[in-house]
Amino acid sequence: MQTIPFKQVDVFTSIRFKGNPVAVVLRADGLTTEQMQQIANWTNLSETTFVIPAVNSRADYRVRIFTPGAELPFAGHPTIGTAHALLEAGLVKARNEGLIQECGVGLVNLKVEHASDGKQWISFELPQPSVVPLGGSQVTELEAILGVEVLHEFTPCLVDVGARWIVAQLPNSEAVLANQPDLQRMRLQHIEAGGEGVVIFGEYPEGAPARIEVRAFAPAHGVSEDPVCGSGNGAVGAFIRHTGQTTHFGSEFLSSEGAVLGRAGVLRLEVSEQRIQVGGVAVTCIDGQLSV
Repeated sequence: MQTIPFKQVDVFTSIRFKGNPVAVVLRADGLTTEQMQQIANWTNLSETTFVIPAVNSRADYRVRIFTPGAELPFAGHPTIGTAHALLEAGLVKARNEGLIQECGVGLVNLKVEHASDGKQWISFELPQPSVVPLGGSQVTELEAILGVEVLHEFTPCLVDVGARWIVAQLPNSEAVLANQPDLQRMRLQHIEAGGEGVVIFGEYPEGAPARIEVRAFAPAHGVSEDPVCGSGNGAVGAFIRHTGQTTHFGSEFLSSEGAVLGRAGVLRLEVSEQRIQVGGVAVTCIDGQLSV
C-alpha cells in the first residue's frame, strides 16, 4: 500500500460546501490510467484530477481529469481547484502572477491574483473555442429535452472548449432556475453525440449581484447537474461573443450557478475578441493522504 497527498477543494466559492468540489491527487505519477478511473469513480465527484510531471518544458505541471466514468481533455473548475491545491501545498509557485497547466487540450494559461480582501482569484484562459450552430431539428429536440423554448434569435450552438457543450440562452434567469430537463433523454442524445451535455443561461434584471444565471447538465458522464461548471461558463462566454452580445453583457461580468442545488457559486467571465477568461476563488475542505 502507498499513500499519496490528497486534497478536496471547493471551487468558485470562499464559503466551504457552497461551491463545486474537486478531488486532487497531488503526486499521481505512480498510478495507472485504470487506477485513476477507479479512484474517480470512488470519489463520485463530477471530476477528480491527478497531477503528474509535465511533458512540455513550458508547463508547471500536467493534470489528467476524470469524471466517474471517463477522462476529459479539459474542465474548468478542476483546473482552478488543482492550481489552488498545488499553490497551497507549495508544489508550484506562480511566475509573473501566472501558471501554465498541461492537460489533454495542450497548454492552458492561468492568472493568479490577490484581491484587497485577501482572496486569491485564479483565472484560466479558455482554449480557443469552436462554435457550431445547431440545425433546426436539433433545436427542436433540445427544446423537447428542456421542456421550454430557447431564444431563437440566438441559435443554440455546440461549443467546443476542450469540453463540448450545447449552449442555449433562455428568456431570463427565472426560466433557468425553474427548468426541469428530461435528463434521461439528454443522456441518450449526448452519448450518441459524444458531448458533455447542455448548458443553459439567462439574464438577471439590472442591479442583481450577478449578470447571468447558469446551469450545466452532463448525465452522459454520470453527472445529472454540475453544481458550478467552469468550462460550461466558458462556453457561455464563447456563445455570447459568437452571437454578438459582448457589448450588451460587457467585457467583464459575474455569473452565478448552483442555487438549485443549494450552492452559491460565483464566477468572473472576461470576454474579448482575443481571449475568454474564467475566474474564481477556492477553499480546501479536506487535506490528507489517499491510500492506494
